[in-house]
Amino acid sequence: AKIRYANTYRLEPYNRVRDYLVRNKAQAILMSKLQQDEYDGASSLSLCASISEEILKAVKELNFDRYKYVVSVLIVEKANQAMNVASRWVWDVQRDTWVSAEYETKTFFALALVVACYYE
Repeated sequence: AKIRYANTYRLEPYNRVRDYLVRNKAQAILMSKLQQDEYDGASSLSLCASISEEILKAVKELNFDRYKYVVSVLIVEKANQAMNVASRWVWDVQRDTWVSAEYETKTFFALALVVACYYE
């Protein structure tokens, strides 16, 4: 049976998300997974999915209190182009946060975005 907790009406987490820890974890995972790779458009989709799952698992292991996470990984081939990435969220400036990590090689650029939303 799933354990259900009563609402505590607590508006602040005991253990806030520390951006530098999440960024270091995401950066390390990107580096370890993509260090030897060349860009391949066919396998990029599955690679992005596996990296995002691994980053999500690593962030959850940090045990930040009362947060839900969204992890997005983008791999783009370098072709002398510019790139803009945008996201929109309903945001609580005091409690919610986001972190980005990037990794670049000669053939591609990888960006990981981790969004942590406080959950009351």
